[in-house]
Amino acid sequence: MKNVNISQILKNKNIDKNIKIQETEKSFGFLKFGIFDMTIAKPLEGVQIVISNEKENLMTLFTDQSGQTPTIKLETPPIDYSLEPDSPTPYSTYNALITADGYESEEIKGIQVYANNESIQDINMKPLTITNEKREIIIIPPPAIYGDYPSKIPEAEEKDLQKESGFIVLDKVVIPEFIVVHDGDPNDNTAPNYWVPYKDYIKNVASSEIFSTWPDAAIRANVLAINSFTLNRVYTEWYRSRGKNFTITNSTRFDQFFVYGRNVFEEISIIVDEMFTTYVKRPNQRQPLLTQYCDGRRVSCPNWLSQWGSKFLAEEGYSTIQILRYYYGNDIFLDNAEKVSGVPSSYPGYPLELGSTGQDVRTIQNQLNSISNNYPAINKLRADGIFGDQTRTAVLTFQQIFNIPQSGIVDFPTWYEISKVFVAVERITEL
Repeated sequence: MKNVNISQILKNKNIDKNIKIQETEKSFGFLKFGIFDMTIAKPLEGVQIVISNEKENLMTLFTDQSGQTPTIKLETPPIDYSLEPDSPTPYSTYNALITADGYESEEIKGIQVYANNESIQDINMKPLTITNEKREIIIIPPPAIYGDYPSKIPEAEEKDLQKESGFIVLDKVVIPEFIVVHDGDPNDNTAPNYWVPYKDYIKNVASSEIFSTWPDAAIRANVLAINSFTLNRVYTEWYRSRGKNFTITNSTRFDQFFVYGRNVFEEISIIVDEMFTTYVKRPNQRQPLLTQYCDGRRVSCPNWLSQWGSKFLAEEGYSTIQILRYYYGNDIFLDNAEKVSGVPSSYPGYPLELGSTGQDVRTIQNQLNSISNNYPAINKLRADGIFGDQTRTAVLTFQQIFNIPQSGIVDFPTWYEISKVFVAVERITEL
C-alpha cells in the first residue's frame, strides 16, 4: 500500500508564506455562538456579543431563548491556504466581547474562521456571585498544524503494564464522562486543570491540531488517532498512577494540543459525534493503541500518522482505515467501546424515527421533556412510546440547538447528545 511518496509531495507543495497567492474573489466562512450559564446548564437569552477584528467593531449580536445567535458570514483567506503546507495564514481571526447582566463578562481573542466552514463558539458564563473577577479573557493560539510547538517525545505505542507503574482500573475500554486536562507540562504544578466532557475534549483537540477544511477521510483518520491516544491514557491511568490528579496534558511534548475556551468547527464536531466510541487497536491487545502523530512537515515521524500526509493520502483516494494502516501497519483494526459513562442507557443499535415504538422511544421522549425545562424552544411531548410528528419536531429542534445535522431521526450521535444534555440538566436539578 505504501506507494505514495508523502515526503516528495510535501517538497513539491512548499509555498513561501511571504508570497501572497493571487485572489480572484473574496472567501467567506461562518460563525455562531452558544451562551450558557455554567452553574445551571441553562441557555442565556439576550446576551450581547460584540464582534470585532483588529481594526474595528463589526456587528452586535444577541442570543435567543436557546442561547444561540444567528450564524454570521465573515471574510476569510481562500480555502487553498489551508490545503497546502507553508501557505499564508489560512484563517481569519475575530474577537468577541460577551456581556450579560449578573454575569462575568467574557472576552475571546483569536476566534478562527476558515473559508466555507462554520465555527462554533460556545461560552459558559459565570454568575458574578461565584467570582470576584469581572472579565475573563481567552486568547486562542494558532493550531498545532500551523504554529510552532514542541514535537512529541516518542513513547512505546503499547504500555507494558507488567513493567510500567501504570495500572488498569477497568477490565474493558469505557468512554469516560469527563477528561481532566492539565494546562501545561505534567510536572508544572502551577498549571490549572480543566474538567471537560469527553466529546468536547476530542472536538477541541481536533480543532486545535488540524484544519477543518481537509477531506473527510483525513479528518476521520486524525479524529480516530486523537481518540485512540486519549483512550490509551484513560485505560492505562497513565498520569494518575504517577500521582497526578489529571488524565492528560495539553503539552504537545507529551500529549495533544487542547486550548481552553476555543471555538470548534462544525465539520469536525459532526465527525466526532459519529466516531467518539471508536478507536484503533492491534490484535491480542486489550488497550487502545497509543496512536502518536506529528505534522509531517516540520517534524518527521516514521510509523506515526503524518497529519499533512493523511490529507494528501485522502486526496489520492485512500479511505480512513487505509490512511491509518499506511502509518500504523496493516494489522490494526477499529474497535468500539462497549460503554459510555454518565448516560442512562446505551444506544439501542438502530435509529428511532417516524413510526418507531417502544421503550427506547419513551426514554427519548422523557429525556427531551426534561431538557425542555431549560430549553423551552423544544416542545413538550406525551411520553407514549410512539415516535410521531411531535416527537420528530422536538428532535429537529434539539438537533438545531446542539449543532447536529437536522434529520428528525434519533441516530447514534443524536441519542448520545440527548443523553449528555439530559444528564447535565438532571444533575443540576438535583443539587
